[in-house]
Amino acid sequence: MAAESSSAAVAVSPVTAEELTLTVKWSGKEYTVRVCGDDTVGELKRRICEVTKVLPKRQKLLYPKVGSKLTDETLLLSQIPLKSSFKMTMIGTVEDDIIVDQVESPDIIDDFELGQEEAVDIKDKEVNKQKLKRRVEQHKIELRNPCREGKKLLVLDIDYTLFDHRSTAENPLQLMRPYLHEFLSAAYAEYDIMIWSATSMKWVELKMGQLGVLDNPNYKITALLDHMAMITVQSDRYGVFDCKPLGLIWAHFPEFYSPKNTIMFDDLRRNFVMNPQNGLVIKPFRKAHANRSTDQELMKLTQYLLAIADLDDLSVLDHKNWESFNEDNFKRRRHA
Repeated sequence: MAAESSSAAVAVSPVTAEELTLTVKWSGKEYTVRVCGDDTVGELKRRICEVTKVLPKRQKLLYPKVGSKLTDETLLLSQIPLKSSFKMTMIGTVEDDIIVDQVESPDIIDDFELGQEEAVDIKDKEVNKQKLKRRVEQHKIELRNPCREGKKLLVLDIDYTLFDHRSTAENPLQLMRPYLHEFLSAAYAEYDIMIWSATSMKWVELKMGQLGVLDNPNYKITALLDHMAMITVQSDRYGVFDCKPLGLIWAHFPEFYSPKNTIMFDDLRRNFVMNPQNGLVIKPFRKAHANRSTDQELMKLTQYLLAIADLDDLSVLDHKNWESFNEDNFKRRRHA
């Protein structure tokens, strides 16, 4: 493990007006990181994390004459006067030997309502398309199990979707959303399953392992994705924020998955702003001890997933109306 006083020196040299090549010196080694002017400080920290393994939240970036700007992760790099004659210093600690506790994961509760026109505008912005393209080139998805031909794809968030990560309990199973394993077992018959969290891979593997999701005999998880697979997008109204672009998965596995056969569950609608037609906002599972006996969300969503499994194109559905779709489908079956 590196000591807290370890530092990384980053020499910056512009390749084009937009692109920057960062030479990172850390723990006696040098690495190369590529970012662009339309990337944010948060994105720079992700790139540094990839080569140093120091999580973005553990990084402190120092650079001459920029003051506290590097503490604002939403700030665009083009707004910082980076010069090749100066070096950036990163102070931080690698967490390889640290057990990640549930309180380490972020708790974003100020979700915002994006109008349809604005969601389309964000998705279609050229700057955001370029960020997705770069992420496809830079990020590799490790498969835990093979993609299955003919299956649709279900992408699931963790925090407040499958697990109440803020409540405390002696056993993590007490914080698991009711019917989780029944839900995943039923969905697996028609869908490959990927889990995508805005936290670190260490936390994802730890929590999914504790809940028995990674070795369940009744279903298999195709892949795990973490915050490193996300991109930062720009909105005229809400500024800069992170999201989970499904286009990353579609680009890596085009023979299996596309907008037509993919659906994503997340308690934050901002996370699927790059693919709003494929996102379903799930009711957050909070206060597990009080709500565990009454929460039926996964049971209801199981019915929805199975009801739409035979459709040729899931992207034409309005997932906001998933509950009424269940009711209408039940009435049709009863009438038949």
